[in-house]
Amino acid sequence: MLRHATITGFAGAVLLAGGGLAAGALPARDLFGLAAPREYPGWGLVVSYAGLALLIAAWWRLGRPIRAGEIQDQRKLVATLALWAAPLLLAPPLFSRDVYSYLAQGAMVGAGLDVYRHGPAAFGGPLAAEVPALWQHTPTPYGPLFLLVAAGVAAVSGAHLTAGIVGMRLVAVTGVALVTAVLPGLARRCGVDPSAALWLGVLNPLVLTHLVAGAHNDALMLGLLVAGLAAALARHPALGAALVALAALVKVPAALGLLFVAPIWWAQLTGRWRRTRAVLAAGAVAAGATVMVTAVAGTGYGWVGALDTPVSPQNWSLVSGLGHLTGALSLWRWIGLAAAIACGLALWLRRDRLGPVYAVGLCLGAFVLFGPALRPWYLLWGLVPLAAAAPDGRMRRLAAPAWAVLAVVVLPRGFAPGPGHVAQAALGVALVALLLAARTALRPPREADGRDGTRVPAPAR
Repeated sequence: MLRHATITGFAGAVLLAGGGLAAGALPARDLFGLAAPREYPGWGLVVSYAGLALLIAAWWRLGRPIRAGEIQDQRKLVATLALWAAPLLLAPPLFSRDVYSYLAQGAMVGAGLDVYRHGPAAFGGPLAAEVPALWQHTPTPYGPLFLLVAAGVAAVSGAHLTAGIVGMRLVAVTGVALVTAVLPGLARRCGVDPSAALWLGVLNPLVLTHLVAGAHNDALMLGLLVAGLAAALARHPALGAALVALAALVKVPAALGLLFVAPIWWAQLTGRWRRTRAVLAAGAVAAGATVMVTAVAGTGYGWVGALDTPVSPQNWSLVSGLGHLTGALSLWRWIGLAAAIACGLALWLRRDRLGPVYAVGLCLGAFVLFGPALRPWYLLWGLVPLAAAAPDGRMRRLAAPAWAVLAVVVLPRGFAPGPGHVAQAALGVALVALLLAARTALRPPREADGRDGTRVPAPAR
């Protein structure tokens, strides 16, 4: 089973990467010197979605024996992840054009421009021209740690766009690798099967498509956040608070993790004023990390005022949809913020019953669902902690199909789909569905998969 799913997923990743050469979030300039595929974006979309459907089918099929406890070798699962991710490392940007913004913002920091006041248009040049028009004049909402990393990649890659894309993708892969390394141990501490945690939290198609192929900085944020929670539970709360603070210096929502690190810390203390001491200590560690990283980056604290950058009329979410429908966008966004805060408070009060990691996942999920902007990869903020801590039950049964559906709602080119694009994507999925149905129909009835992936005869009746 594992071997078959690994091969199927690898084939899907190869198709997805190959289709991306024609239908991905391609730059204006030729990438890797391959200009010919650009002439067939429709077929590229068909191939991309065929590959994505294969990848999702492989992941879904792999989940059954993992949930049944039949696959416990985490090293093989990590090898499967590496094999599935490998073709996507060589593909052009997929499902988002954010990587171009990252590179432009990094170059701006290197040039001494204030990215918290100006958008890429102020920098100009070929690199800034790759940034979508929506973000040309908007400041960045990212923290100084990520800008420091992006500036380093931009400095090393210089004018070579391909090198810059590869560099930013390696940063994202570093975040995914950190999650992969930490998640099994964190799952054990939370009483969850480590293999099931890897399957839901790392092998899932959202991670592969948006963190690896899309090179989103959410990967680095999640890696630091999960590592911080694991360190705190391992009786290293100061290190945990520092790592969570660093995650927030990539993207601010990770700071919610500090609200749950402090209780972990005071549970490990003895003597009087345990809660006060833990809260003050966690705050001091986070403040120290913020001051130090900001000083090294030299970007200042303008990111605090730029946090509303993702909140634009073009961004949609539950509350934004209600706001557009009723003509009271600002009111509904305040309602959404109040609902998210109320959920966060309720979860914090129930943290002992739920467990801190489970509560962090639910809290981040609530802030995404009630927030003013929603992207499929934002939901990974809550999914990864939930994969490590959610008990086996309704949450996991609902999460798996939800992530499979969300993996197909964004086109590889990173723009909104039109009717023609939907038809082409549906054709790619339909071709794979027919192929899998034919394989099932032609499969010899007296054979079944062994646990090690070998073919064994069915028992005689």
